[in-house]
Amino acid sequence: MSYIPLLPGPHPGPAAERRDAARNRERLLTAARELIAECGVEALTMDGLAERAGVGKGTVFRRFGSRTGLMMTLLSDSEAAFQAGFMFGAPPLGPGATALERLVAFGAARIAYVLEHGDLVRAAESTDQDRHEVPAALLSQRHVELLLRAGGMDADPGLMAMALTATLDPERLLHAVRIRGVAPERLTATWRELVTRVIGRP
Repeated sequence: MSYIPLLPGPHPGPAAERRDAARNRERLLTAARELIAECGVEALTMDGLAERAGVGKGTVFRRFGSRTGLMMTLLSDSEAAFQAGFMFGAPPLGPGATALERLVAFGAARIAYVLEHGDLVRAAESTDQDRHEVPAALLSQRHVELLLRAGGMDADPGLMAMALTATLDPERLLHAVRIRGVAPERLTATWRELVTRVIGRP
């Protein structure tokens, strides 16, 4: 599946890999998922991954570049599915519904995505690069902007899209649910009310 990467740079797919390299990659990813399931994302280290997979630490760094690179690779399939859903999927998330319906569905899907993959998302965003300028984040913001325009907004929809997507920030969402005890359903309902007020009711 083609997708906009989490961060800029080359992201060769399996077709570009030798068979042995592809096998090693899957072996490392399987070991990483096992460690996360057992101990959580925060406990996953490159040393621990190398030991679990039975390879040298250098192999892990050559494969993923850094711990952040590993986290981005672990997220790549789910990020690709999320992007495909709002760009090409069935309505209301994908084309075929009204702009408001698609905005509501986008927020609900993003909230669900963050709550499912939250720790990985946060770890993947732990980078020196500006996380607000990464291709995947810009794609989501641009998508919201286009939906605002389709919904009739002409008062700086680009800045409004930036403001709206800020409310879907993973750190903010996870804090609300884990620390403040906000139910995910309240987050989704609030997003619905927010975008409805922004572009008006049908």
